[in-house]
Amino acid sequence: MCAIFGFLDYGKKVSASTLKRLLRALSVAAESRGTDATGISYVNNGNIVTFKKAKPAHKVKLYFPKDTTAVIGHTRFTTQGSEKNNYNNHPFEGTTSNHTFALAHNGVLYNDKELRKEKSLPDTAIETDSYIAVQLIEHENIVDSNSIKTMAEAVQGSFVFTILRDDNTLFLVKGDNPITLLHYPELGLYIYASTTAILTAALKAVKLAGRCEEVPVNDGNIIRIDSDGKLSVSTFEAPVQQFDWRYLYCLYGYDYGDMDEDYTNDLLMICGCYGVAREDVELLLEFGYSCDEIEEMLLDSDLFEQTMNEVKTLYQR
Repeated sequence: MCAIFGFLDYGKKVSASTLKRLLRALSVAAESRGTDATGISYVNNGNIVTFKKAKPAHKVKLYFPKDTTAVIGHTRFTTQGSEKNNYNNHPFEGTTSNHTFALAHNGVLYNDKELRKEKSLPDTAIETDSYIAVQLIEHENIVDSNSIKTMAEAVQGSFVFTILRDDNTLFLVKGDNPITLLHYPELGLYIYASTTAILTAALKAVKLAGRCEEVPVNDGNIIRIDSDGKLSVSTFEAPVQQFDWRYLYCLYGYDYGDMDEDYTNDLLMICGCYGVAREDVELLLEFGYSCDEIEEMLLDSDLFEQTMNEVKTLYQR
């Protein structure tokens, strides 16, 4: 339960002040999925610059130079690797022969240790499972759709990755975690975030002129957007073994029952922040909806209302 967000301003028609307000709005809206740490990466004079802190987004001043055209961001809900050690927080930087890059990840990977051993990758102080994605790309020694495909097919878990190369090329890599990508063609601007709800909240705060289109991003897609705005799509084959939250909790010594109970209690505690009654969440659980499904509904008020109407109709029968 983390969030990724960012933009690519290939048209260079949006003012730097508007982009900074947009980034601020995106990061604060993304707090709904993580408040343990906040970070961004951007390109300055051909170099990747990363800034991150173990604080919620509303307490972090996110800065980038006025000529910046692309930023990737992340708000973190800690699973592996304490956020108090800032090197465990996203985004992470990597280096190949021709490029440097930054990577942020939403999800959990659980075969990082096996991959590091299998491919003889160097040990690192970074404890976060996500960092294996950086090391796999470095192992290929190139940052392109092919090396990213190799990485995406090697990792096991839930994921969506965003990768920024030092020439302002942006890659979005969708496994089974959510992402929404919007395009403003008249402005020459792409904006993305983990959920539509995050984008909607940010765009209410920062109103942008012109037509807005949603760009389809499907499971198994690698979206490449060049610095001039050219978008291309390639694919990867997702591993047969899909991520199961129960496996993660088992891996770290937690009991299945404890995991379910903790997740349920968290939902019941935070639902009021979204204007949802505790009783409604309990009713959804009673009807067999998973905690993951309910979490996504809390972030999409229209979906929640539609589902509740259907459930209450069935309940009254």
